[in-house]
Parts: sequence; C-alpha cells; structure tokens
Amino acid sequence: MSDVTRTEDGRPVRPWRRVVAELATLFTAVFHMRWTRRHGHAPPTGDTGARPLTEVQQAGPSDPSSAPQETVPAESTLWRLRTTVKDEPGSLAVLCTALAGHRVDILSLQTHPLGAGTVDEFLLRAPAGLDSAELTRVIASAGGTDTWIERADAHDLVDAPTRVLGLATRTALDAAELPLALRQLLGRCTIRQSPAVPVGAGARAPEGAPVEGALEDTVLRLRAPEGGVITVERPYLPFTPTEFARARALVELDARLGPRVPRSQDVLTLPEGNEITVRRADAGDVEAAKEMHERCSARTLAMRYHGPVVDADRYLNHLLSPRYGRTLAVQTASGRIVGLGHLLWDGDETEVALLVEDKWQRRGIGGELLGRLVAMAVEAGCESVYAVTQASNTGMVAAMRGLELPLDYQIEEGTLVVTARLVGEAPVGEGAVSTTNAETP
Repeated sequence: MSDVTRTEDGRPVRPWRRVVAELATLFTAVFHMRWTRRHGHAPPTGDTGARPLTEVQQAGPSDPSSAPQETVPAESTLWRLRTTVKDEPGSLAVLCTALAGHRVDILSLQTHPLGAGTVDEFLLRAPAGLDSAELTRVIASAGGTDTWIERADAHDLVDAPTRVLGLATRTALDAAELPLALRQLLGRCTIRQSPAVPVGAGARAPEGAPVEGALEDTVLRLRAPEGGVITVERPYLPFTPTEFARARALVELDARLGPRVPRSQDVLTLPEGNEITVRRADAGDVEAAKEMHERCSARTLAMRYHGPVVDADRYLNHLLSPRYGRTLAVQTASGRIVGLGHLLWDGDETEVALLVEDKWQRRGIGGELLGRLVAMAVEAGCESVYAVTQASNTGMVAAMRGLELPLDYQIEEGTLVVTARLVGEAPVGEGAVSTTNAETP
C-alpha cells in the first residue's frame, strides 16, 4: 500500500507544508489560550521593562494582606475527542482557537491524514462545567464533523510514542500480549483470531486476509503470524489508515520474533508436603498434555469439555497457543503435567478453564491455578472473567467462590456460566501453603 496521499485529481499532497503551517497556527492558538488563562483576558499594560530594584520584594516576613493570592485551579475533566476537518491551511488553527475560547487545554494531538480531510485526535482538559454535548457544539462551530468523544483518565496522559513503545515491549516479551496490545493501541474494540485450521469437526475455515491486511471502515483484517486471520472491529468509529499501519506494524513485529513465552516458574508446597511447579505452557507441551488427558477419567474430561473429547490434539494445539491466551501448567517433581489452567481471549471477553488430573484433585491445585489466572486477567485490564461448566461441577463452583469476587450465575439446560467481576485487585488464592520463585535457564 503506497504511503503517498493524493487529491481527487491525482496530484500528490505535500504533507510537510501543511504540517509546518498547522504547527505555527497551533502554537499561536495555544499561546493565546495560556495567555488569556494567566491574565484573565486583559491586554498587556505596555510596561515591559524590569522593575526598579527598590520595588523587588525582599525575602523574609511580609504583610500577608499584601502578598499575591494564588489562584485555586478550577475542577476539570479529561476528554478524548476525535473529529474530521478539511485538509486546508488554517483549519486546525480555527479548531484550537475555538477550544481556547472555552478555556480548554490541548494536552496532546495526533493527526490522521485522509483523502479529502484530516482526522484530528485530541486529549483535552476542559472545565468541569463543559459537558460532552457543549464540547461537541464548540467543535462543530469550528468546522469539525463526525465528532466522537468520551471521558479519558490519567492513563491517557502518556504520549502516543511512549505508549506504542511500551506495547511493543510487552509484545516482544510474550506472544500472548498481542491481542491485548492491539486493544490498547486501538481503543475500545473487539479482537478475534481465527486459526488457519479450524478446531472441531465440521468447522469451516475462516475467510483469509491478504498478506498486507485489509481496512474496511470499522473492521481491520490482518494476517496472523502463524496463519489464520486477526479481525479487529470497533463500533461506530472507523479506523484510519494511520491506525491500520500501526496495527500492522505490531503484528509484523510479533511475526518476526516468533513463538515465545516467559520461562519463570514457581515451586509450590501442597498441604501434604508434595512439591509441584507452576509455569507457563505453550505448544511444546502438547504431548505431555495429551498424556495427562489419557490419565483423566471420562467424567473429569466431560466436566471440562462438556462432553466427549474429540481430536484432543487439535484442541490442545489451539488451547496451548499463546495467540489465544495464556496457559499455566502444573507439573510434578518428575516433570509429569497433572493440571492445566487456561485464560482465553474471547473477543472482548475472557474465559477461564481448568483441568486437574483425578489423582491430584481436592488438593487446592484448581484454586491455585484459578487465582493466578484471574490475577493475570486483572493485570491485563480485563473487566471480568467467566467459566463455563456443568451445574454438577461443585469443584469449579467452589474455586470461583474462593476468589472472593462478585459473581454472577447463569444456568441453562444444565450448563452453568459463572462470571467474576474484577475490581482491580488480585484475587485470593487457595491451595499451596508456600511458594518459591525460580527462573528456568
């Protein structure tokens, strides 16, 4: 895809000229805004010379009544706002001047060039009395169209380059971070990844994406590093070519780095004295996980998969792939895997699932795994996690209750969905009585 922007008659646009002009007008508007805030809209007095030395206040005690009174800052609100303006000199300056007239601070600005216009994305600090409707009317009066606005918070104060570098670092350390990084990069959106080889009998192969990806209004389709398609959808707010390029660059970085999973591990001591190790698992553990499945009873497998297990190896290839979430494995001192816990990205929701070998059940392993998975979900910024099981699975229900988080229950035809609403704190763990951190070589 060419990076050169052209007008409707085919002539190339020279973006640097517009950038220089817009930066100059933006500086003028911001200077005017800050001057009026500091001087109460009063013009300068004209006496710009230095005061005589005798008029300079000396250090030491002074009359409090003659001391200058500090202005108490008024309450303010942070907003994220995006609007489209005409691609012509002065359009951004008009917008900034209108905001300055309502005592609105521009904390950051990003521009997204389009064919016949430019999408300007602002982080604003506005007086508390200026609501979203009034702010939208101010933007419209200055020529902004297709305006979108939402409340922001302190996390949005990080500038765009710093945020992108942080997301790239997280992705480089852990392949499971890619969907989360895309969501934080693009804002409120739904991300789904379809494998190149469908999981389950009768599943249809997903529609492929071109190598360079595809931008379709409110939908992005990107070629997943190992095949398949990553689909990103954002309601009501179309993606810009700039956002598409950023998302594609993040996926390309992930593809170049290849499969990777952090190798830290914890050694836990169970109440009866046995030591187990909890670590991250990946596709290299498929064979050991299959052997664990073969040791599990039909009832245990039915509780986990809600029926007979068909093509377990294909399911495990999907579940153990970091592209779809994070998996924790529990192994004994001999290296045998006896438990698996999955945190699965499901669009804009997050699922947790557990499987513990029969001989190792009722020792607190399930509660330990679940607590760690939910702590990961909290760290990833998930608002909730849900577990799908059978109503008769008292062990899973007890583990969810052991989190000491608000729970919602839905049951239909024997299938139970338990949703834990996360409140920003790590859940209470159960099971192991001591922990030793270790780094694998």
